Amino acid sequence: MMDASKELKVLLVDFLKQENAVSHHTWEFQTSNPVFRRGQVFHLRLVLNQPLQSYHELKLEFSTGPNPSIAKHTLVVLDPRTPSDHHNWQATLQNESGKEVTVAVTSTPNAILGKYQLHVKTGKHILKSEENILYLLCNPWCKEDTVFMPDEDERKEYILNDTGCHYVGAARSIKYKPWNFGQFEKNVLDCCISLLTESSLKPTDRRDPVLVCRAMSAMINFEKGQGVLVGNWTGDYQDGTAPYKWTGSAPILQQYYSTKQAVRFGQCWVFAGILTTVLRALGIPARSVTAFDSAHDTEKNLTVDTYVNENGEKITNMSRDSVWNFHVWTDAWMKRPDLPKGYDGWQAVDATPQERSQGVFCCGPSPLTAIRKGDIFIVYDTRFVFSEVNGDRLIWLVKMVNGQEELHIISMETTSIGKNISTKAVGQDRRRDITYEYKYPEGSPEERQVMDHAFLLLSSEREHRRPVKENFLHMSVQSDDALLGNPVNFTVILKRKTAALQNVNISGSFELQLYTGKKVAKLCDLNKTSQIQGQVSEVTLTLDSKTYINSLAILDDEPVIRGFIIAEIVESKEIMASEVFVSFQYPEFSVELPNTGRVGQLLVCNCIFRNTLAIPLTDVKFSLESLGISSLQTSEHGTVQPGETIQSQIKCIPIKTGPKKFIIKLSSKQVKEINAQKIVLITK
Repeated sequence: MMDASKELKVLLVDFLKQENAVSHHTWEFQTSNPVFRRGQVFHLRLVLNQPLQSYHELKLEFSTGPNPSIAKHTLVVLDPRTPSDHHNWQATLQNESGKEVTVAVTSTPNAILGKYQLHVKTGKHILKSEENILYLLCNPWCKEDTVFMPDEDERKEYILNDTGCHYVGAARSIKYKPWNFGQFEKNVLDCCISLLTESSLKPTDRRDPVLVCRAMSAMINFEKGQGVLVGNWTGDYQDGTAPYKWTGSAPILQQYYSTKQAVRFGQCWVFAGILTTVLRALGIPARSVTAFDSAHDTEKNLTVDTYVNENGEKITNMSRDSVWNFHVWTDAWMKRPDLPKGYDGWQAVDATPQERSQGVFCCGPSPLTAIRKGDIFIVYDTRFVFSEVNGDRLIWLVKMVNGQEELHIISMETTSIGKNISTKAVGQDRRRDITYEYKYPEGSPEERQVMDHAFLLLSSEREHRRPVKENFLHMSVQSDDALLGNPVNFTVILKRKTAALQNVNISGSFELQLYTGKKVAKLCDLNKTSQIQGQVSEVTLTLDSKTYINSLAILDDEPVIRGFIIAEIVESKEIMASEVFVSFQYPEFSVELPNTGRVGQLLVCNCIFRNTLAIPLTDVKFSLESLGISSLQTSEHGTVQPGETIQSQIKCIPIKTGPKKFIIKLSSKQVKEINAQKIVLITK
């Protein structure tokens, strides 16, 4: 018989590894700490100094945050031999074998997220060890968790998929940009848990995915000495990495975690990629979303106002609003118990620092249902997101008359903002258009009713109406994307009520700009007077390649040509205007990569590229990146002349098993990036 006076002590605590079917893939995280999802059972093995007796005291204490207390739900005390209230954490003895005991622990579905310390108390003895740390995440497999997602295929995509893409470019020329989210990579989850601690959230606020999303959108961008990534839209990235060069979130989060210094630099798709990674790591379903022709309504009046002079040049000190060729943010999936019924589901969250919200650069979560219905005062930041995808666009002509500025609306566009809203399809490498989730079809009665509803909530009527034209019905400008180094043709299409012969003056102002609409260089003005006949007529303006080719050297970004074109009927003095954007098409390159590979054995990637452009490419470089290899691999090739073909061989050694996406990129001074990718099955 054991000596009752002998004090019970715990010598060792082990967190038992579980199969992925039970753990919901938490063991895939490359971290030294065990990871569990709330509402999910996990098991502890306790090694004691003697067999456990009925008179022994045995308690488990899980604590999180500073000064933990039971009242604040930051301290949980469990006796595995005493049933707990079903609203609290549960602990039960599963097995006793000599001096070893197995305990099953289940956290509540609304438990605080983050880092927990486990202490085991036996009488006066408390086992404290820095090794007894665990991470607790949200659980989209648990019906009682507010992030519950019922569809398994969607859970695989929005929680478990560690690769994906962003969609960039322009509404008429959407480009696929591969992205490695890498939420399971080394130190990534550790960094995400650290961000929770560094944020302004109280520990009890970390129970709520709504507040967690909002805090993470603030933590991703750098402000006042805190945050992961520094935004930069200047085109000058000499003291950092140009945003277009990033192909994944993990290197950024790993660098931040190891240095505690903000990483330089990012733009919207990088911020969105990182936020999507962080939310997936924390167990909140997330997807990267792109809206083309996305508005930035600084005046928050649901209109986007552009002011131009008589040459079609934008007057920058008057045009405070802007339209981005594309903007990328994140949607997160959750219930909204803080709101009236009807706002559950996808929520827009944006980490790009655009406007302050409650004094901080963050945005959302804003329910897509509220955005679609025009409920602009539903929290958080719905008015801002609504105007990004719905605002009416007004173009003002500023004329000097007798030394005074006169403003005239020459165009009111109700269908130009928020086009082709895109995300990656579930389980497939293709684009899915989700515009209908954000808005009713453009021009439909419902869409106009929503705009009226939003203006009514603003307590303001629409001050402006579409200009009435006696003869001029419509004007549009079309342009095919051009091969870099070739002339760019703009076709101006004019529709009139009359078919009579008339003269028209066409004025076009062209500039090189960033995707955000920021002007980089003035290219030229083109003017043309033509006679037109028939109700529909066309006039062509041609931009010579010499006007833009030299300006590309000053831009360390993907170039966009903006054309603003004004047409005036000479006889009637009627004026209309339209804006057009041109991005460049590049030749593709071929990749030869085996379908399979083995861990530790050499894998060779062959790349073949023929420069079909009319200009030489300088500083040409191939790079290969994958979550299946240890580091980025590169191969440099100098200058490639027009018509020249080059071959490149990149070697790497896989370090992880499974189907791994390999991203191969070609870059140069003139062509910022051409992407290719292939899935390779890596085995042991």
